[in-house]
Amino acid sequence: MDTPLSRVLGPKTAKVMAEQLSLHSVRDLLRHYPRRYARRGEMTRLDGLEVGDRVTVLAQVKSVSTRKMQQRRGTLTEVTVGDGAGSMRLVFFNNRHAHLDVGEWGLFAGTVGLWRGDKQFTHPDCHILTGDDDDWARAMVPLYPASKDVSSWVVQKSVKLLLDDAHSLEQLLDDPIPAAVRERHGLVDLATALRQKHRPESQEQVDQADERLKWDEALVLQATLAARRRSAALEPGIARPPRRGGLLDAVDVALPFSLTDGQREVGEELAAELSREQPMNRLLQGEVGSGKTVVALRAMAQVVDAGGQAALLAPTEVLAAQHARSLAAILGPLGRAGELDGDPAGTRVALLTGSQKAAVRREVRAAVADGSAGIVVGTHALLQEGVDFADLGLVVVDEQHRFGVEQRDALRAKGTRPPHVLVMTATPIPRTVAMTVYGDLETSTLRQLPAGRGGVSSSVVPVGEKPAWLDRAWARVREEVAAGRQAYVVCPRIGDLEDGGKGDDGPDDADGAPPPEEKGASDKRPPLAVLDVAEALRAGPLSALRVEVLHGRMPPEEKEARMRAFAAAEIDVLVATTVVEVGVDVPNATVMVVMDADRFGVSQLHQLRGRVARGAHAGLCLLVSEAPSTSPTGQRLAAVASTTDGFELARLDLETRREGDVLGAAQSGRRTTVKLLSLLHDEALIAEARVEATALVEQGRGLADHPELAAAVAALAMDDRATYLEKA
Repeated sequence: MDTPLSRVLGPKTAKVMAEQLSLHSVRDLLRHYPRRYARRGEMTRLDGLEVGDRVTVLAQVKSVSTRKMQQRRGTLTEVTVGDGAGSMRLVFFNNRHAHLDVGEWGLFAGTVGLWRGDKQFTHPDCHILTGDDDDWARAMVPLYPASKDVSSWVVQKSVKLLLDDAHSLEQLLDDPIPAAVRERHGLVDLATALRQKHRPESQEQVDQADERLKWDEALVLQATLAARRRSAALEPGIARPPRRGGLLDAVDVALPFSLTDGQREVGEELAAELSREQPMNRLLQGEVGSGKTVVALRAMAQVVDAGGQAALLAPTEVLAAQHARSLAAILGPLGRAGELDGDPAGTRVALLTGSQKAAVRREVRAAVADGSAGIVVGTHALLQEGVDFADLGLVVVDEQHRFGVEQRDALRAKGTRPPHVLVMTATPIPRTVAMTVYGDLETSTLRQLPAGRGGVSSSVVPVGEKPAWLDRAWARVREEVAAGRQAYVVCPRIGDLEDGGKGDDGPDDADGAPPPEEKGASDKRPPLAVLDVAEALRAGPLSALRVEVLHGRMPPEEKEARMRAFAAAEIDVLVATTVVEVGVDVPNATVMVVMDADRFGVSQLHQLRGRVARGAHAGLCLLVSEAPSTSPTGQRLAAVASTTDGFELARLDLETRREGDVLGAAQSGRRTTVKLLSLLHDEALIAEARVEATALVEQGRGLADHPELAAAVAALAMDDRATYLEKA
């Protein structure tokens, strides 16, 4: 299966396949599946082609005419082909075309162009189907993902070379799915599945092959994750049991509110796992504002009580500073041990960021190294050399999707023994994603919001259709401020000409940006910017209010001062980028206006909306967009406005984004190994594969009893395309 294609197809064909389709080995070619199947006599919808598409179509020649060109020397041949649903023109200059006769069926590949309103191919690749050509006389003609120099039929003929020799194919294939698993789930063997996928006789065979090949992908993924879970469980860690009368009890007394039932339940779960020698590896997901930080603080306090240290890694300095302030406020004197007004029975909460002055960083690093700082909050600065912990017992990663495995492991490596790990996200995760991307972590969920929250309502402001609604939006901001409350205005970019149209903390990342096919009408102009919008508001509808800006390029001291001023109600309206997306907690802020809302992803809009209504007053989130309400983008915004259920929105997010954004290219920068498995539609299959994989790994000698599956897992582990798995 690892035989280079150059030994099978010849160096020239192999080279172009490698360069343009990333096909290097026999395995790659056999796993290069048809994207669809054409059937003679069926409508393949030529009228549905889009200009600019590079496609292969199955059609019949309707007419052929050749004439001399008037403006230049030579001849022009025009061929009209049709499929029963539509027609298009093929153009060839100077007889540069295969001989085409009326009535012939053929495959035509090229880039769809437009000439005088009609679609056409110019000099397309052609393959005429003949009665002697048994591959194309089949009931279903496979059409493959192709490239400029590798047509669908070149791929088909190359695959045929491998499929024709039944004995060789059987010898080549090591079936990764054990026979007992295949029998339990009614799956065909691998050789049969590949033949049915590449040369099917019916749709039933395609469906049967797809089911089997999806199982290949799901079982190998889940076996990889199950092996990692087992390996993590065998790592020797240090138990951090709770201690009566310690910091944790003091934290519970100091909390100005009662824990929700969900917080208590998850807290007990974490406390039990921290008390074991096996390192905890847990994902805590929950609704925006559900109180994950308090749960994390109680876990950190338990570790400190057991003589260890806890590190909280945050993605931005604004969020890190917010966490440090919140933890210090809750702990009071218990968080200032060693200071004049500190409680010696407590610990020290330290903040470490890259922008701090050198003297401050040296002082913090010393406190971390000697253990006097029991709780350390920081950004990527925590990962640098020279930051050494006396006894790191717990790593808490906030907003896990902002970090890669390298950052998490770099922090874990600072422990003398493997520390416990708690990763948190305020973006609820569909079950299938939790079973794959985060499949080596156990999962806890917080759904219940603390009592006393005012709740938030949302509305779309379709300025393209109803421009007067924007005036009403600013009127609502003025009304809230007149009532003694505050507002956010969020924009996609900062406004510097050098930023290329987006800010350094804007929505254009894999987890926040809307899918490419769902860009809104506002893409016809540059995205709105913080600096421009703030100036316009000061001079216009909010001229009587105190309007200030916040963005990621401000000096850290200025950002901190601006947030403190907003928290102290010295600012009425804060115009910001998504630097306020997570962790910012100002209970008096009750209204948020998101400009160019169509430029933000579903989960990011939900996160932003969570910044308001964090107190007793009701909140309002206004999503301003030029996108038509009937467009996919307009409908996506309407869906966000219609519910505050983050789990429902997480599924919507998965539906509207390409799955490759979740598994593969957009997260890892590489193409995904998963070709057929759908996180949206194959939940039951993934769940069954997880059960089977866990049993195979934990029984007997584990994967050693299943060498074919072990080899597939090893191949995935060595493949850099598996990087997306490490997001957990």
